[in-house]
Amino acid sequence: YTFRIVPNINPDGSSRGYLRTNAAGQNLNREWCPSPAPSTNNNIDDDDDDGGDNATYDAPTLERSPEVYHLLRHMDRTGCDAFLDVHGDEELPFNFLAGSQGMSVWGKRLESLHGAFLASYERANADVQGKVSYEPDEAGEGMPNICSNQIAERFDCFSGTLEMPFKECWADTTAAAVDVDGKVGWGPERARQLGASVLDALCYVAPLLRDEGEFWKDLPEDDAYVHPSTKY
Repeated sequence: YTFRIVPNINPDGSSRGYLRTNAAGQNLNREWCPSPAPSTNNNIDDDDDDGGDNATYDAPTLERSPEVYHLLRHMDRTGCDAFLDVHGDEELPFNFLAGSQGMSVWGKRLESLHGAFLASYERANADVQGKVSYEPDEAGEGMPNICSNQIAERFDCFSGTLEMPFKECWADTTAAAVDVDGKVGWGPERARQLGASVLDALCYVAPLLRDEGEFWKDLPEDDAYVHPSTKY
């Protein structure tokens, strides 16, 4: 396997303490393709209108989002079979995976890959769970300018946003979850284990990523896709 890892796509922004924007003030998770401008695009202020409701916000660009511009062009050259965009979530106290349910490529194949990957990840790491996540987009209503959505659509591949909690993780409150300070909370060591165990899940689905058959018919029941919810 060939892994291509970007440790931090937003070094300039994060060094300034920005949670969502780069040094140019752009939310890099809304810069992955052109989108309507400005009223339907939260990445642009209303006073940045450059043509009315039918105008297009061009993205990514070298001026506003060079990080995404260069990464996306590199991916176009290499291709992509599986993709994870790793984030931190400020609200939900869980590790969770947000999928590309609202994109046109989503169907039984990607649904089954999502389910099998997540089920394997849960078996490998008690800090992973699949029932709580963002409410999935309805079919055809996904935002293509979001990173994991654009990658799923662009490469017809398994793609998701892996979210980690900012403070606590309720999935595992056993003794194994106690950190070096004796507290049950999310921290660097558990984050490292989350990253290490993702290899188990990727290896599990690797033979299926480009399988053109109806592989889901042979998957065990435990690998079935679970429709998530924000309720817990």
